[in-house]
Amino acid sequence: MIERSFGPPNLRISVSRDSFPRVASFRAARAVADYMAGHGWQLPCDDEVARAPASPLAQALDIPWGTGRFRVGNRFAVQPMEGWDGELDGCPSELTRRRWLRFAESGAKLIWGCEAVSVLPDARANPNQLFLCERTASAFERLLRQMRKAHRERFGSDTDLLIGLQLTHSGRFCRPHQKDRLEPVIVYHHPVLDAKFGLSPAHEPVSDAEIERIIGAFAAAARLARDAGFDFADLKHCHGYLGHEFLSAYCRPGPYGGSFANRTRFLKELVLATRDSAKGMEIGVRLSAFDSIPFEPDPQGGPAKPVRAPGQEPYFWGFGLDPNDPSKPDLTEAKLLVRLLVSMGVRLINVTASSPYYAAHLQRPALFPPSDGYPPPEDPLMGVARLLTAARDLKAATGEIATVSSGWSYLQNFLPHFAQAIVREEWTGFVGLGRMMLAYPDLPADVLEKGWLDPKRLCRTFSDCTTGPRNGLISGCYPLDAFYKARPEAARLRLIKQQARRPSEAAV
Repeated sequence: MIERSFGPPNLRISVSRDSFPRVASFRAARAVADYMAGHGWQLPCDDEVARAPASPLAQALDIPWGTGRFRVGNRFAVQPMEGWDGELDGCPSELTRRRWLRFAESGAKLIWGCEAVSVLPDARANPNQLFLCERTASAFERLLRQMRKAHRERFGSDTDLLIGLQLTHSGRFCRPHQKDRLEPVIVYHHPVLDAKFGLSPAHEPVSDAEIERIIGAFAAAARLARDAGFDFADLKHCHGYLGHEFLSAYCRPGPYGGSFANRTRFLKELVLATRDSAKGMEIGVRLSAFDSIPFEPDPQGGPAKPVRAPGQEPYFWGFGLDPNDPSKPDLTEAKLLVRLLVSMGVRLINVTASSPYYAAHLQRPALFPPSDGYPPPEDPLMGVARLLTAARDLKAATGEIATVSSGWSYLQNFLPHFAQAIVREEWTGFVGLGRMMLAYPDLPADVLEKGWLDPKRLCRTFSDCTTGPRNGLISGCYPLDAFYKARPEAARLRLIKQQARRPSEAAV
């Protein structure tokens, strides 16, 4: 039995992949809560699911907004989910439109940007990533109007619907021209990630002058988003992309590296530039609150193993971790960052973790990895608990923010039992749904209107929505969405999975 140690900041536990129960094997939500409690995680849980208006999930939330407040109609949020299916010129495609309209009709009253939108053509994570500029802005405006119209037709009003746009620079993971060719923009040289992705030591980190140009691009995109009618701009700082990498630039010389003040300078300048360029535009930040040492697959098919930089102690290439024990989260600086954002008038924080490129089990708990992934080194339920606890702790650091928590999809049948209890206990402002919205976009409406879930539509985290893009295909829920089942990509995806399947995965 291969074991790894994980757990809450002050509690470490050992788990084995052989012992991970499937969520569907639990008879009741209370059994899931008891199971997690037995592993050191105490999460609130309700035995019954309440319908609106009694449900805590149906309660509106007032957010400080400019000189007043904005009342968001309920506690469900749609997380950004990319489809790798935009037009090559950066405009939304018909596939994009279908996904965004389904989000609008879901019943969630907070839509966190639908998906990442690049601020520069060479900053895209793939050639089909959306790109906001003067030429494409009208296409975003039309789609936003259609979303609001669809929401009104389904729910009667959109006055309590909050829609943002996530702005991004993909940094180390830029692939603007070919889906299989990295054109990285790095903040510093990372000894593990450089080796993992074949980056030469001669590759120059982004210059201070180029950083100024990037900040200007974010500000210009935020102005276009405001003019198109979006309610806020998310200045993305998560998942290993450029903004997130600045936060761990301990070893970068100059004004953007070293001290906490310098490592947060990029974000501070983004906020100020956005406020100057897009006056009246509110700001949110999706933040990887803690990171991890990168993981790599076990050649024998066992649980993933952490990769240590040879001869390097302590580990200074991650934000929100203990450099002397990089498998252990440390939210000290994340709390300082949230307080800094509050002092600058930012009131929307979306809490996530790490990166899908090197520690996917922390960022997106799942029992079944994508084709280029690895079997989880811990029970994914522990990953869910860690994410939700981090959101609680950051919210507690200041009472002046509206938080969105992540990691909910893996709870599957029991998602609403935990969600309504956690919202009632004020661990989070909003329950953020990602992969689940591809499989079951009507979940918020079903929970609030019926107090019931359709188990046949639940995301079981098979990771096809990730395996597709990792192999150059569009993203979607191929197992459950008949629309994607019927597409030619479905057959190609099945073949890719068959070729990538390991003996240990086939036995799961």
